[in-house]
Amino acid sequence: MKQGNGIGSIGRCGIKAAVGCGIAFGALSYLPSVSAQSKTLYVGMNGGVMERTYVDHVFPAFEKENNVKVVVVPGTSSDILAKVQANKDKPQMHIIFLDDGVMYRAIGMGLCDELADSPELKEIPANARIRGNMAAAVAIGMTGLAYNTKMFKEKGWAVPTSWQDLADPKFKGKVIFQSLPSSTFGLHAFLMVNRLNGGTESNVEPGFKAWKTGVGANVGEYVANSAKLSEMVQTGEAGLFPSTPTQVMVLKSKGLPVEYAQPKEGAVALNTMECVIARNDEPALAQKLAAFLLSPGAQAKALQGGASIPANPKTPLPADTDALIKRAVDYAHTAVVMDWDVINAQRPAWSTRWNKTVER
Repeated sequence: MKQGNGIGSIGRCGIKAAVGCGIAFGALSYLPSVSAQSKTLYVGMNGGVMERTYVDHVFPAFEKENNVKVVVVPGTSSDILAKVQANKDKPQMHIIFLDDGVMYRAIGMGLCDELADSPELKEIPANARIRGNMAAAVAIGMTGLAYNTKMFKEKGWAVPTSWQDLADPKFKGKVIFQSLPSSTFGLHAFLMVNRLNGGTESNVEPGFKAWKTGVGANVGEYVANSAKLSEMVQTGEAGLFPSTPTQVMVLKSKGLPVEYAQPKEGAVALNTMECVIARNDEPALAQKLAAFLLSPGAQAKALQGGASIPANPKTPLPADTDALIKRAVDYAHTAVVMDWDVINAQRPAWSTRWNKTVER
């Protein structure tokens, strides 16, 4: 399994066997720093910015206090879920971070233990937990709209204010849309367009019916995920697309002309949830790390290091916190919450239909 942070031996030996593998290759004589008491916890999460943020800014305090090493297993939510499911009888991870919709699936599969009661867990609002205390948000987010400020200025276009703007004919060829089967951003946007056309999560006929002559007529390209967006903004291909405040901040940090726009109908809640893996071999230590990650101190580090919007309302916001982050905290109060039980039951059929009728 591929690991970040230069842990090359893990891929050859398996996650849990990484230290043992090194010893088998004759490393005993020069590894006195790896004590018999030190342990390793493996956390599945998105790679890139999130991985760097937690490895550089959040995990070190816990590692030092508990004589433990925390190693990230990078991947998308779907990737992480598949890895955990494949090893459910002998888990190779201890904690996973998943988008809220995917976390519902993980819990339904019996892959998560209930989070242990703790002062930190009590501080997380009820609407930022799943099924009681089976999972809790380490970061809050929402899918809204992002737009190319350079293009909008040159064209004299007003800032977008509604999900319906995705179907405005003046944006023909300049809407970039993430594929519904592979992207939560795309799924969120489609479901909001569906609602505007009279649909619900239980009835997506209005969304599919309106797509071809509405939003679909404006889409310049469907992309599997958001990785290409920075290039497409830079080249002027992307004018308007579903996004989150955090992603917009990442793009802006690269010098790209992008801003976030909050739709008047509301953005869609997109929380990053954590759960402790059932049957893992370090249940007490994993629960301790899970509680730590919910604490104001840990979430403040994630905010400062990676613009992660804290789920714990007691997390201090420094005076120099970006204005978009402060607005996003307010946006979270009005975020639209989707019915993930209905969505997860029907999503495979939606994906098949999407592939046949939209991205043919």
